[in-house]
Parts: sequence; C-alpha cells; structure tokens
Amino acid sequence: MKHLILAFLLGCSTTAHAEMIHFVTEEYPPYNFSTGSGANGASVEQVALIMEAVDLPYEIKVLPWARAYTLAESHAFHCVFTTGHDAERDRKFKWIEPLLVDHLTLVRRKGAAIALQTIDEAKQFVVGTQREDFSAAYLKAHGFEKIDYAANLDSTMKKLAAGRIDLLMTSEKTFETMRADGKPVEAALVLEGKQYGIACQRDMPDETVARMQAELDRLIANGTQDRIFRRYGLRPNRIVQAAK
Repeated sequence: MKHLILAFLLGCSTTAHAEMIHFVTEEYPPYNFSTGSGANGASVEQVALIMEAVDLPYEIKVLPWARAYTLAESHAFHCVFTTGHDAERDRKFKWIEPLLVDHLTLVRRKGAAIALQTIDEAKQFVVGTQREDFSAAYLKAHGFEKIDYAANLDSTMKKLAAGRIDLLMTSEKTFETMRADGKPVEAALVLEGKQYGIACQRDMPDETVARMQAELDRLIANGTQDRIFRRYGLRPNRIVQAAK
C-alpha cells in the first residue's frame, strides 16, 4: 500500500511540475496574429486545442519571425509555428504536422505588367519575403538573387503596394485572405505545395511530441481543422498542380 501511495504522489508531483511549453509565432494572418486578448488565428486555435487535450501548461507569444525561429531552435521546451517543413529545417526540429497544407504563391500588385509561366522567369524581379521565413529559404535554394527582406508580412505588403518590390511570396491561403480583405494583389505564379506545422526544439521529449501529434491527427480526422479553416474564410487542405 505504501508503494502505491508513493507512486500516486510522485505522479501528482510530475503533473503539477510539468515543464511549461513556450509556443512562439509571428504576425501572419489568418494563421497567427495578435488581438487585444492575446494570440489568435487558424493555427493558434489548433495549437490551443492540442495543448488543452494533452493537459500540459503552455503559452503562446507573437514575436518577429526571426526571433521566434531562433528561440525554438535554441531553447528547450520552445516550439515555433506555422512553420514550413523543408529538408533544411527537418533535422533542426521535432515536428507536429500538418497545421495546414498550402502552396507558395508569387503575388504581384493588381494590374502590374508581370506575366509569369515558370519560376525562372520570376528571377529577374525583386521578390519580397521575411527573414528566416520558409519562403526566404525557398527563394535562396532556387537561385533567386533579388530578394528583399522585411521583418513581417505587413511590411512586405506595404513595399509591394508602394512599388518598392515587384513580387511578394506567401502561401496561397494567405493570398486569398489578402485579396478578400481588399488588398490590391493578384496571383502571378503558384509554386509547389508544402506542409506547415509546429517545429519544436530537438530536446522536446518524444512522448510529448507523440501526444501532440496524436491530437492534431484527431482534429484532422474529425473535421475540426476544416471547420476552423472555414471560420477564417480558408479552403480545406487540397492539392493543386504547381508551376515548375
């Protein structure tokens, strides 16, 4: 009996002193953005549901993307989202995905005389992105040399509207939201599809990652993820033919 009581007390102690998990993200509506009551967005809602289900203490902070990414890469019990998953990032983090499946899209100002059929044709133009963003890594990996960096998507959009850059790279779902919000933008070229998820520091316990992944899988399987997308005016995840 004493052993059973001790085991129970130890279990309670472990739960009571569970390590706080720090989620960091950026201003990137409609997935993650600041409100007067804290972080919100289609990805933020998914993270909150996952953490409520696994019953672990957590917080969500909205930071400049480069800072958020660095924290998740170097600090224990930190995770960054909504993070594009590519070969370079794969080995740096432990992943819970997909928060969404989307396609990178090159966006032009409405009415701009930029007609693109291939990715190589886009390389002659100045393309805006954010530091440490997945799109920045994509541009560098595909030989773009005229890359303009900003701290966040809003700054990049202002540069596009002012004619300081020719194109903006973002996700297709974000582009659709920008257009629905009345931003003067048009799709110039749809590129390849990618998964985006939660990227956690490599020391995150495998058991915690597995529990979080199981809960995300459940949200996808029971239709909750799609219902969240629809509330933010987003289409469910889909596959489209992308430009090469």
